Amino acid sequence: MFRNKVFILVLNCVALLWATVAQAYIGLCCAHCGGNMPLNTFGGGIPEPHEYRFKISQMFMEMGPLRDGTSDILSTTIVGAPNGTTFPAVPRSMQQYMTMIGGAYSFSDDFSLMAMTNYTINEMQMEIFSNVGTNFTMTSSGIGDTSVLGKYRVYADDHLVPTNQMSVMFGLSIPTGDIEKKFSNNTVNNQNGTILPFKMQLGSGTVDPIIGVTYQGSHDPFWWGANAQLEAHVYDNDQGYHRGQEFRYDLYAMKQVADKWVLHTQLNGWVEGQFSREPFEGRVNGEGHNNFNPSSAFLSPLFDPQNYGGHKVAVGLGVQYQPIPMHIMELTATLPIYQDLNGPQLRDNWMLQFTYYMEVPTKKSRRYLGFKPPKELGF
Repeated sequence: MFRNKVFILVLNCVALLWATVAQAYIGLCCAHCGGNMPLNTFGGGIPEPHEYRFKISQMFMEMGPLRDGTSDILSTTIVGAPNGTTFPAVPRSMQQYMTMIGGAYSFSDDFSLMAMTNYTINEMQMEIFSNVGTNFTMTSSGIGDTSVLGKYRVYADDHLVPTNQMSVMFGLSIPTGDIEKKFSNNTVNNQNGTILPFKMQLGSGTVDPIIGVTYQGSHDPFWWGANAQLEAHVYDNDQGYHRGQEFRYDLYAMKQVADKWVLHTQLNGWVEGQFSREPFEGRVNGEGHNNFNPSSAFLSPLFDPQNYGGHKVAVGLGVQYQPIPMHIMELTATLPIYQDLNGPQLRDNWMLQFTYYMEVPTKKSRRYLGFKPPKELGF
C-alpha cells in the first residue's frame, strides 16, 4: 500500500509541474470554464471552443462509524458468532484515497466531450470476534471505472457570455475497475484468497449509461447552478449481480471575492439502491458465509447485498485560486448533514478534495495568443 501512495504522490507532482511550466495564454475571460462551477462537480464546465481542459484531483475520505437507517451503531455491539444479527467480522472505519484524472475537448460553444478515470486505495479497519482471529485492516487498490461523457448546451441567453444556460449530459461508465479483488491479510482462518466484499471492489463490472442535466446562472460577481445525474445499472456483471441505481443532485453558489479568488458552497445529494444479489463466489461457493455454506449466516454485514445504498446529503465549502491565467487550484471540504442508510454499513464522516485544473487553447481557439478578440466584445 505504501508503494501505491508513493505512486499517487509522484503522479500528482508530475501533473502539477507540467501545469506550472505550460505556456500561459492571454485572452478573454472564459464564460464556460471551470471557474464558473466547483471543480469537484461531475462534468462541470464547458471549455471555450477548440480548447482542451485537463483536471487532476486528490480526494481523501474518512468513513465510520456504522449506521443503520439514521442511527449510529458501535461495531463492538454486533461482533460475535455468525447468526444473522452478529458477525465475526465487522467494519469500524474506512479511509479512501482517490486520484482522479480527466480531460475534455470542446468542439463548439455548445458541445464538448469528456473522459475521466481514477486510481483508488481503500483501507478498512475490521473488528474481529476474538474466537476466530484478531483485528486487521482490509485493503484493496487499483484503477476504477472510466467515464466517457458528452455535454451539450441546449439553451443559453448569450453564446459568448451567457448569464443563464442549460446543458444535458450523456455517456457511459466503462468497467475498467476490478470486481474480483481477494483477501490477502485476513486473520480469520481459510479466508485469504476469497473474494472481498462489495465495498472493497473497484468498479461496477457493467457498462452503465449516464444521463444528466445542468443549469448555470450568473450575475457578477456571483455564479450559481444545479445538477441532476442518473447512472443506471441495467444488467448483471460477470459475477452475476449489478449495483443499485445511482442518482445524484448538486446545488452550488459561488462568489468572486478578489481578482484571483472565488469562494463556493454546495449541497450534494446521493441516492443509491441496494445491490441485486451476491457475487457468484458468495451465492454458489459460499465465500463470505459461515463454513463456506451459501445458506449459512454472513461472516460480515459487508457481504450482504441488502446492506448498501440509501440517501445521503452533504454540504461543501471551497475556495478557488488562479495562480496563472487559465489555471485554477481548488480545495473543497465536505461534511454530511443527513444519512439514511440501508445498514448496518459505514456512514460518511468527512471528505477533502484538492484539484488542479488547466485549459489549453489550440490555434483554432479565439483565446489563442495572437488572435484578435471576437467582434461581439466591442474591442
